[in-house]
Amino acid sequence: MPLKVMVVVGNPKPASRTRKVAELLVEKLLTPGSYDLEVIDLADHTGEIFAWPSEAMSAMNAAVADSDLVIFASPTYKATYTGLLKAFLDRYPANGLAGVTAIPVHTGADFTHAMGPTFTLAPLLAELGATVPGHGFYLALSQMDKLEEVVETAAAEYAANLAALAMVAAATRSADPPNM
Repeated sequence: MPLKVMVVVGNPKPASRTRKVAELLVEKLLTPGSYDLEVIDLADHTGEIFAWPSEAMSAMNAAVADSDLVIFASPTYKATYTGLLKAFLDRYPANGLAGVTAIPVHTGADFTHAMGPTFTLAPLLAELGATVPGHGFYLALSQMDKLEEVVETAAAEYAANLAALAMVAAATRSADPPNM
């Protein structure tokens, strides 16, 4: 059965470079044919993201929570992720992303805020119950000319982290996680 993979993009501009980076990370990380990918570009849902309740947003949140792997990607705004992504994540209860492996991704003008995905987005994802397999991935615009190489390096690091986690998981007493 293929992995269910989602990319959630918090860039207010649709079809952004941030989305391209996140989709490329999935492509470099996972074996072709081993996953089904769905992308939620939040820029396409600005009319509903602040609507409470919203059946469309609830369905998107449920699809993300039901995923195996989710890349949460945002441009860097004021040293953190966008309000658009925050509003989406605010819809989850505590442990609402339990069972999801999540990779935080930021793009930015330069390396000034390179710790952003690790320092701001990764803790929020962990608070929501997701497993974050390493530090967040940050791509500065100056790296766009070597995008493939930079993303490939990040994917290799995540792959190594996930392999190490799989080894530990295989040695645990129970493959079933405790009820939370």
